[in-house]
Amino acid sequence: MANKRGFTLWFTGLSGAGKTTIADIVERNLRERGTRVEVLDGDIVRTNLSRGLGFSREDRITNVLRIGFVANLLTRNGVGVVVSAISPYKESRDQVRRRIIDFIEVFVDAPLEVCAERDVKGLYKKAYSGEIPQFTGVSDPYEAPAAPELTLKTDEESPQESARRVIERLEFLGYLKISDDDED
Repeated sequence: MANKRGFTLWFTGLSGAGKTTIADIVERNLRERGTRVEVLDGDIVRTNLSRGLGFSREDRITNVLRIGFVANLLTRNGVGVVVSAISPYKESRDQVRRRIIDFIEVFVDAPLEVCAERDVKGLYKKAYSGEIPQFTGVSDPYEAPAAPELTLKTDEESPQESARRVIERLEFLGYLKISDDDED
């Protein structure tokens, strides 16, 4: 196994910023390196672990704390955990950070207009028309991280470039061995 020490890589950002796309690329890279890895995607967690929760502030915080609980269990057992969840409130992300020693926050940053343009599900259109109340970034706040370990400007770089930067940060922080490809 490539990693003996677990970690939680927490991707946060608006809907459509690129969290899941980048997380998928990072996951593939980690698996190719022999890393034990699990992905906790916000949409999938909501339909399983957090079914029945709505989108009130309290329900969103509960959802993030549930994801954090599972991520902590995996991390302390030597698994690399990749979380992809909007997690809009600083308070809940900070609570998770305090519980998980090996926590790496990645702010997937894209302007609201870019996220709305990328929206294949039509959620922003529905939010702007009022069909979806409490939509993060439109009618509900998103509190950007003040000091993430990494910020990805996804309107300025490709998903592959962003994923490469994430892997490089994991190497720099000592969670991954520097790959032979990086030494050229």
